[in-house]
Amino acid sequence: MNAIEKRINDLHNYEIHLTKPKDFEQYWHRVKQEALATTVNGQRELSPTYMQGVHTYEVTFEGYAGTTIHATLSLPEGAASKAQVPCLITMPGYMGGRSNSYQHAQWLLMGVAVMSVDVRGQGKDTGNTLGSTHGIAKGWITEGLLDPDHCYYKAVAVDLLRALSWLKDQPEIDTARIGAIGASQGGGLASLLAALDDTICMLVADIPNMCHIDYGVLHSTGSLTEIAEFCRRRPEQLQTVLETLSYFELIHMADRIQAPVLMSVGLKDTVCTPEQIFPFYRSIVSEQKQLEIYPFSGHVVEPAQQQKAIDFVYQHLLSK
Repeated sequence: MNAIEKRINDLHNYEIHLTKPKDFEQYWHRVKQEALATTVNGQRELSPTYMQGVHTYEVTFEGYAGTTIHATLSLPEGAASKAQVPCLITMPGYMGGRSNSYQHAQWLLMGVAVMSVDVRGQGKDTGNTLGSTHGIAKGWITEGLLDPDHCYYKAVAVDLLRALSWLKDQPEIDTARIGAIGASQGGGLASLLAALDDTICMLVADIPNMCHIDYGVLHSTGSLTEIAEFCRRRPEQLQTVLETLSYFELIHMADRIQAPVLMSVGLKDTVCTPEQIFPFYRSIVSEQKQLEIYPFSGHVVEPAQQQKAIDFVYQHLLSK
């Protein structure tokens, strides 16, 4: 066994011991009820594009705490005049704005619609009216961190549930063929959405975050450094912080993910580390799951993985 094989074998056998909150199921039942308690009256406005046959719409709807969430819905050629089309819903990496139709050309050329959703406060057009009753560290994710009922991750989860609800009401979309896709933060949020709504019929989660979060707070060089900094300043709150994060731990949600899954991991990734991703993948109950391992890659989605995603989307959204 060479060093690469040993590293992969060790990661496959890497054991962790996390404690799920006793009221975990009740918590998410409440959050989903809260998210969908009111109708999502979104607005969509046709936006110009140079892509022939593609119709692109700028979308707005009300998210959590009154924040107006922005999204872009791109429809492939003929979507308005033929049978309903499959769709991918996607979210950006941390501090990136939603992507546009040109960045999704491969999906649109395949006949797949794409809804790209802003993450509140990060990057593009969407603000954030959540607020916090305590001080925060840099960035967004420590906002409300001491209370799972008012924290940033909950607000984002509600935003995404409402985005999906709006998408399912669009006349061009085949609700039996909606997949979730994303990388890094986007991969974590796509996984979260797949766990919370079984409408999601396939999941592509490249180098996802939000898994084995306590390890990430200690070791990651990415967005979780904001939580590490918060805890450095307020060490007496560490246990409270970890308790809040446990409600958003994807490993605790892995038994909800039944849809086919394609996931990737880079063994040199210091942002979403292999020690975070391997146990999440192992915990997923889906009978159709595959983990693509890139021994020499860091925090990047390699071209080879992009091609695998194309094949995966074709298999699960278009070949049925």
